[in-house]
Parts: sequence; structure tokens; C-alpha cells
Amino acid sequence: MIATPPLPHEPGCYLFLDSRKSVLYVGKAKDLKKRVGSYFRKHDPDTKTRMLTETAESIDIIVTGSEVEALILENTLIKKHQPRFNINLKDAKQYAYIELTAEEFPAIRIARQAAGEGTFFGPFVSAAERDFVRNVVRKTFGLRTCRRLPKKACLRRHIGTCSAPCIREIDSMDYAESVRKASMVLKGKTSDLIADMEGEMAVRASSQEYERAMLLRDQIHALERLSVRQDVARRREGDEDVIGYAISDSTVYLMLFNIYRGTLGNKTEYQFGFHPDFLEEFLVQYYSDNPVPSEVILPEEVDDSLAEFLSLRKERKVTVTVPKLGAKRRLLELVKKNIEALHLRDEARSLDLQEALGLDTPPSVIECFDISHISGTLVVGSMVRFENGRPDKKNYRRYRIREAGGIDDPAAIAEVVRRRYRRLKAEEAPLPDMILVDGGKAQLSAALGELRSLQLEVPVFALAKKREEVYAPGRAHPLILGKKEKSSLYLQEIRDEAHRFAIAYHHLLRKKELIA
Repeated sequence: MIATPPLPHEPGCYLFLDSRKSVLYVGKAKDLKKRVGSYFRKHDPDTKTRMLTETAESIDIIVTGSEVEALILENTLIKKHQPRFNINLKDAKQYAYIELTAEEFPAIRIARQAAGEGTFFGPFVSAAERDFVRNVVRKTFGLRTCRRLPKKACLRRHIGTCSAPCIREIDSMDYAESVRKASMVLKGKTSDLIADMEGEMAVRASSQEYERAMLLRDQIHALERLSVRQDVARRREGDEDVIGYAISDSTVYLMLFNIYRGTLGNKTEYQFGFHPDFLEEFLVQYYSDNPVPSEVILPEEVDDSLAEFLSLRKERKVTVTVPKLGAKRRLLELVKKNIEALHLRDEARSLDLQEALGLDTPPSVIECFDISHISGTLVVGSMVRFENGRPDKKNYRRYRIREAGGIDDPAAIAEVVRRRYRRLKAEEAPLPDMILVDGGKAQLSAALGELRSLQLEVPVFALAKKREEVYAPGRAHPLILGKKEKSSLYLQEIRDEAHRFAIAYHHLLRKKELIA
């Protein structure tokens, strides 16, 4: 059985590890829970997938801020670990850069690696966007693209997309100014340029030059997209360590990201007891045995003596930063998101659900009911139990519907709810903190009626599949809960598990009937 951490509905990367914690495979996902779960739901997996799941002992995850960041991180991790199950699929994949060459009249080019004397911008995951941005910058500032300066002007000069330094139509100082402006755009400092282009676009539109106005609009959009920097793949001259933590039940969950020249290269986790000076104590112990980066990014201020200690260890100045805004702050938030996904997800889920549903206490134990049948035949019910955010499979129950006949889901729900809680009441067993039924108002009313007849008070809700609407007792309309909100996703996960368990029982009964 592969040891799997709690999997969030977030983008990120997942790593299959063997018994020695060596990386077997690195993958990226738009939704980690769905993607990793797909490896274990396949009835007839391909040879490579079967070998991977048979060899792996555990799975590790890294949550990212977007799917694009996951792509860049996947590339970095594959190059670092060279997993054997990735070799044929991801062999030497490298995202390209835009380069301004180091010459008297610099050229703008595509570079596969950020190596050499030029200035590099990127990397770009989307080749189409990279080429479009390069062309916008090239045409806007008249930069050359030739490998060496020709002795006579080429076609680009005649169509007005190059300032023609080859025939000295522009001197080196003016050309250098164009390169400086292009560099500002590629660094994301595009505000002044965009303002000028928006003014020109308005003039063109008022003159009914709509084609030119549309082109300017597309150029502005490209420059705006360029200003959105990817947090995981930011290019920097020095290395950074990003440290974040969360505290729960007197335990500190601390995570450290090592950022090498702007690229996330490693993630390390620590867990220890809380005391007031734990952060400074950790920093001293960790950097006594590990390399010190140029910058340490922290969520809170520490004593100035710590920066002096780190500078002495590195033998050069080390910056300790507590960012409030910008890319570095987003890196801290990304670390915190990973901690929550790995360690605090269950607690956070219950708190989110309490707030969304207006409950008095966080629902630690939730039981959910679903009905499965084919045109009213072989009607079965399921009950799944989630405790502290995770499936409690030893307490799952399944029911063959005896009393409700035909296609009558509310009656079937009433029967399984009655059978379940009549037994718990007779045994004086603890009741759940919350009950969820698959369906709408009719199923909710059926479950609520049975609980009242048993004189039991447990919060009960219904989740309708079509629009994922949540119905509560005494409300004519469903609760306002977005389909992508964490509380709604948690309810959907519980409901889907009840549905899966019901269908599995139904398939079993059908198989027995066919064999008979």
C-alpha cells in the first residue's frame, strides 16, 4: 500500500518515491487529488503505470500557485532527480528564454538556456506567447534579429520593423536607448509604454483604423501578460531560502523552500514542539549545518544578531527579509499553502464547513448517505463516514433496501437513515456531528423526518448533484456556496465517496444475480 499524504484540490507536483525515498516519477497536476487518485482507479492500467505503483512506497506533493508554476516546477524536479519513469517522456525538456545579446547593437533572440554574456528573460512555458512577446518588443523598438550585421539593409528595414543599425540609420546611443526600453518591458516595467499605446489605440479607433487598433490591443495584452511574473521560476542572481510555519495544538509545522537563482530546487519539512523562541533557535541550528543563501525570507521579524550570524557563516552580507507585498510575499503564502495541504487541511476543512453551514461547532464526524439502483431494481444504500477530514472506512455501511420499492429515492433515504440511527440509539453509540444526504429537498425532508421520529438532534443537509446546491432544514432556497469553495469541495468529496461505495455494492449484487 502506497503511503499517500492528504491530497488537496490544488495545482502542484507529485513525486512517487521508493523505499529509499528516491524519486521514481515526477508529474504535475491541475488538481492533485484527482490526478493522483486516477493512478489507483484504473481497472486495467498500462505497463508503466502498473510498474510505477508496484515499485513506489510513498508519494510526496508540492502545491503551487497555478498550473503554469507546476509545469515549471515539474521541469526543475525532473532535471534535478532524473526519475527513471520520466526519462522517455520528459527527456531534457527546457523552456526557452528571450535574450538580448551583449554586442554594440544587441539583437533579440530565443535562447534555449540562460547561459552566456547576454541578458535573459523568462523562462516561458508557452512558446506561442514567448514568440508573440518577442515580436511585439522587436517591432516596437526596431531591434535586429540577424546573427551578424549585414553590409546592406534587409527586408525588415524596408517593411519598417528594424531600425537598420547595419547601414547606420541609427547611431549606437539611440539604439542603446531602444534596448533599454525593451529591457524594461521584458522585466515587466510596462506602465509608461502601455499608456502611450492605449493613447494611440484610441486615436486609431476614432480614425476608424480598426485593424491597427486591434493590433495595438493585442500588443497591450501581450505586454500585460508579460508583467505577470511566475513566482516559482523567478530569475535572480542570488539564492534564497523561504521559511514558513503554522502552529496547531502546540506543534510547529515548518517548511523551507530552497530557491536556486529563482527556481525552486528543494522542499524540506520539520515538525517540533512549540516554544516562544522556536524560529530563531531553528535558524541557528539549521544554518550551522547547511549552506547559507544570499537572502532568507521569513514571515516575521527576528533579532538583528541573527543576520550578523548568517553573514559570518556565509562570509558575506546576508539579507533577512519580511515581505509585506509582491512576489516574495506570494512565496511565503505558497509555503503556508503547502503546510496546510499536508498537515492542517483536515482542521481547516472542518472550520470552513462550520462557517459555511452556520454550525455551532466544527463537524469532526460526518456521515453521508446515497442510493443506487437501475430503474428501481436492486436498490441499495450506502453510508460513508469521514472523521477529522478523512475517510473512516472501517465504519462504512451498506444496505439492501427492503421496504421502499421502485424508484423512490426519498423513501430509500428514509429507510437507511432510520436503520442506521435506530441502531446507534439502541446501542447508545455516539452520533455524528453532521449528516449529509445525496439529493435535494425531498431527500432532506425524508432524513429529517426519521431523525425527528427517533427524537435525535443532528444537523442534516442535502447536496444536489446538478448544481452542487446545499439544502438546509427550514430554508426554501439552497445556501449560497460556490462550487469551487473549499467547503463545497469537501462536501462533494464526501458525497462522491458515498456514491462510489453505493455503486460498488450495486455492481456486486448485479454480478451475483447474473451468476445465479
